This record gives sequence, structure tokens and C-alpha cells, in this order.
Amino acid sequence: MSSPSKRREMDLMKLSILLMMSDYKVELINDGMQEFYVHFNGPIESPYHGGVWRIRVELPDAYPYKSPSIGFVNKIYHPNVDEMSGSVCLDVINQTWSPMFDLVNVFEVFLPQLLLYPNPSDPLNGEAAALMMSDKPAYEQRVKEYCEKYAKPEDIGAAPEEEKSSDEEMSEDEYESLDDEMAGQADP
Repeated sequence: MSSPSKRREMDLMKLSILLMMSDYKVELINDGMQEFYVHFNGPIESPYHGGVWRIRVELPDAYPYKSPSIGFVNKIYHPNVDEMSGSVCLDVINQTWSPMFDLVNVFEVFLPQLLLYPNPSDPLNGEAAALMMSDKPAYEQRVKEYCEKYAKPEDIGAAPEEEKSSDEEMSEDEYESLDDEMAGQADP
């Protein structure tokens, strides 16, 4: 069997090819292959249809023998997703992961199934689970409200919530004007 790093590269390449043929997009973090974002569309036959989520994926050093870490960056109203952290409660990722699975399975099977068939009996978001069990139309309306507020396709390309350093925040023009100001000052 190939080494974990080769498998990681192969899985990311397969995912990238799949994503090029669909509406998905991959953004690498720090130019590495262990952390990246995937733009994920809500399944057509679900109340999540029309929403687009940025999913953060972290591949551990032992991938594919150890499961990837998957989390929603923008908010989603779902019984099995923690609203604040975006953590996902999904057995196949958290407990029954197998090296036979790959990233394509995560985005083409596991996450769509999670959104199509929420499990309110094992919630990370108790409020969403309770609403789903007591008033499914109200739950679906809340899902659609969250999609409109937090998962609009035009907003998904915005920068992640990580802070930039002060060096990154300055434009080239700002640097030049700062250089000009400093050039005109005498050393103390």
C-alpha cells in the first residue's frame, strides 16, 4: 500500500478533479495538502438546497488510516452540526472511518446524506433536533432562513475568519506612503 502522504496527494487530486466537473471549489490553506476548504452545495432535495458552505478539512498525518477533521465554517442549522464550532457528528467520519474511504466519499456521499437525513436522536444542536422532532415545517423554515443568512453563494468566497497580520493588511500604496513619510524624517 502507498504511504499516507501519497494517498493524501492522490485523494486531493481526485477530489479536485471531481470538483472541477461540479460546482465545488477547493482552497488550499498555507499552500499545503493537509488543510483546505471545500465549497459544498446543499443537496437538491433538501431544505439546504441553494446554500453553499465552506467546509474546513484537516487531514491528519496518519490519513487515510485516521479520519479527516471536517467542520462547517459558516453557520448551518442542523441537529448533527454544532452551530458555534461547525463540528460534525457523523459516525462514518468520527468512529467507523476506514482507509477504504476517501475525500470523494466525504463530499459526494457522507455530507449530502447528513443533510438529507439528519439524526435528531444524536444531536450536537439540541435546539435544531427538538424543533425537527416537534415541528418539521418550522425546522425546515429555520434551515432556509439560515441558508439565506449564512450560506449565500455570493458570500462564500469571502476570506475565512482567521485574522490577518498587520503586514498583510497594508496595501502596496500604504507601504509606499509610509516609506515616503519615513524618508522625510531625520533619525533621532
